[in-house]
Amino acid sequence: MSQVTAELDDLVRKRLRALRLAQGLTLDDLAGRTHLSISTLSRIENGGRRLALDQLVDLSRALDTSLDELVAVQGEQVVSNPVKDHGMDALRWQMRRSPDTVILRRRVVGPPPDPARMRAHTGQEWLVVLSGTLILQLGAQRHRITQDQSAEFDTLVPHAFGAEGGPADVLLIVDRAAGRGHHDDARADGRS
Repeated sequence: MSQVTAELDDLVRKRLRALRLAQGLTLDDLAGRTHLSISTLSRIENGGRRLALDQLVDLSRALDTSLDELVAVQGEQVVSNPVKDHGMDALRWQMRRSPDTVILRRRVVGPPPDPARMRAHTGQEWLVVLSGTLILQLGAQRHRITQDQSAEFDTLVPHAFGAEGGPADVLLIVDRAAGRGHHDDARADGRS
């Protein structure tokens, strides 16, 4: 067995054990879910038995994870740099493990736009105010969100952002649909 294979083998064994313990499962519990014996599971976790693909499939299902997550090797890309999103005057990070999720850092200045200019689009958004005070106009409701407070909302409700008393720095986590909606909004406002 090569060193790389041995390291991966050890990593998978540690992940299996960690997942089992994190879910509060005993070897007996896991044996019931996988139809593998307690002895076999113990030897798999401790390196006394060779890992077999069919067992990994059963174990990944029983531990509610994927084979990809079990065997993923930490690559060189631990740190990532933002991309300047000129259409929104924001910084954007793509999450490697969740490519449908985007993190945006925006500086919001000025009050929310006129309610007639609120936009709605598909998707979900979560945000946290890093500094300043953000005004979230959500349908007919106006929400004042201050530093370290967060908000989560369905973007099908017409919404708009503005700042109160100076700029507000906001970190947004949006799904792909909401991200597309933000780019469409930026183009409609002439910011692209």
